Amino acid sequence: MSIWIHFLVFFLTFFMMEFMAWFTHKYVMHGFLWHLHADHHKKDHDSWFERNDTFFIFYAVVSISFFLLWRYEIFALGLAIGLGIFAYGLTYFLVHDIFIHQRFKLFRNANNIYAKAVRRAHKMHHKHTGKEDGECFGMLVVPWKYFKK
Repeated sequence: MSIWIHFLVFFLTFFMMEFMAWFTHKYVMHGFLWHLHADHHKKDHDSWFERNDTFFIFYAVVSISFFLLWRYEIFALGLAIGLGIFAYGLTYFLVHDIFIHQRFKLFRNANNIYAKAVRRAHKMHHKHTGKEDGECFGMLVVPWKYFKK
């Protein structure tokens, strides 16, 4: 199989993960698993960790599963898919936890148009402290209106 197929699958997986993140955030985190996500909107504890942090485990298990499918020669594209999921997870962590929420004090001076739009959209998402009436459930794809301010 061509190396270019693996690169294509990696990038397609990475980009599809934005949809998966949006879907999971809107229908799972703000749905039947709200009890795990609620502390991200309204902190009700003194811990640095949030119950919301448990969501990364699901995608980590999926990513690892694809690595194993590749490793044991069950699915040739498993490495590309596993790396695509991992790369999106790393990007999500850097953008959401570090850049937006400043859980680590890095990237504080990023003020380009895209960075400002990402911050605005996420701020609008957190304006809603309850399960319903949310907006901006994605992370990297930001509605155009947040670029215009």
